Amino acid sequence: MEVTAKTEDGKEVFKDERHYHPQATSCLNEKMVYGAHNKASYVRDTSLQPYESKDETFEIKLPEGVRTVDVTVDLTYEIQTPDNKVQIHKVTRKVTLDR
Repeated sequence: MEVTAKTEDGKEVFKDERHYHPQATSCLNEKMVYGAHNKASYVRDTSLQPYESKDETFEIKLPEGVRTVDVTVDLTYEIQTPDNKVQIHKVTRKVTLDR
């Protein structure tokens, strides 16, 4: 998942990326492995589960004088390599501090 915030003139003021996947070790050492052929035991599961919502919080520090930004959340599925991504969902919302 990638979250970006841009000012009204298009300047990017925030960008963050989060990865969701099961994490495991090979049981030979403490090094984390991610390929299914290497996994022997799970350490923790940070993957997205079907039909379950997940709340995430992002704190965006706005530059002086900026009160409105366009926030885009892009959820993609990565297939084996970072270059091979499939977009699942993308949403853009205008967020303002003004009432």
